[in-house]
Amino acid sequence: MTLSLGDTAPDFEAETTQGKIRFHDWVGDSWAVLFSHPKDFTPVCTTELGYMAKIGPEFERRNVKVVGLSVDPIDKHEKWADDIEETQGSRPGYPIIGDSDFNVSKLYGMLPASTSGDPAQRTPADNQTVRNVFVVGPDKKVKLILVYPMTTGRNFDEVLRVIDSLQLTAKHRVSTPVNWKQGEDVIIAGSVSDDEARQIFPGYRAPKPYLRITPQPK
Repeated sequence: MTLSLGDTAPDFEAETTQGKIRFHDWVGDSWAVLFSHPKDFTPVCTTELGYMAKIGPEFERRNVKVVGLSVDPIDKHEKWADDIEETQGSRPGYPIIGDSDFNVSKLYGMLPASTSGDPAQRTPADNQTVRNVFVVGPDKKVKLILVYPMTTGRNFDEVLRVIDSLQLTAKHRVSTPVNWKQGEDVIIAGSVSDDEARQIFPGYRAPKPYLRITPQPK
């Protein structure tokens, strides 16, 4: 299947480094980030998992749960975590799914439905499409999908920035402009009439009728 923004994130049961989870129950009333990896002991992914561990408190502060995934069994994840801690200075404190049956990867459209066999016989290149970031809201809808090549490390600071925007725009009738960061001006949503805007966002400025700018709502 192919997932699009606004789709319900597929629910699943999976074994993780912190025990079995049912995804929707695990997300609960929180937001969630699911980020995937083609195989354990891959160099770029090692740096990503380590950095995600370092900035874990930033996700917690935003009520965001983090879960990793790799197309290998749980016992290999634990050994990989040793390497991550040794080389990156931080050990993953979040669960990592063992997707050795390819179930989650196929549910989320990262591997073809026909994929089968022994994951140990597959190379990282065989699984190179398992390099996605999914942000899921408390309503279990997919809010963001990022797909990266194996040669390019992911920017998790950007994921945090997008989550700030998603959470802000879920509460207020605004959008965020290019390169927006927390605390900067925002754009009044097109669904807000000028009369409403004058009431909700007094003093807003409009360099063009369709471009109405206001300070970030509190």
